[in-house]
Amino acid sequence: MGQEVTRPADATVLDRLYKVIESRKGADPARSGTARLFAKGTEKIAQKVGEEAVETIIEGLKGKKKDLAAESADLLYHLLVLWADRNLKPAEVWATLSQRSGVSGIEEKKNRKEE
Repeated sequence: MGQEVTRPADATVLDRLYKVIESRKGADPARSGTARLFAKGTEKIAQKVGEEAVETIIEGLKGKKKDLAAESADLLYHLLVLWADRNLKPAEVWATLSQRSGVSGIEEKKNRKEE
């Protein structure tokens, strides 16, 4: 038996997943579900993000943590596919979140409207 690879269960998994998703751009859609999504275009990718968001909301309302975790993972995957499709790097999102750190949501929204 091979040795099981254990990876940290933290946000770095999103950066690793993004790299895998990027590597599927231009791959054979018959061999990769991610390549198939890219081949269908931005509109279909965005639609999948919306579908997964709705499924995540539904599971959030039902209250089963395991199912909410699974739907949340699906949502994050499809969101990363959309980012890769639009050439948005996770670091750009992380920087935006970092800039908002310590700023209340009310204040942040107010500042966005003034721009």
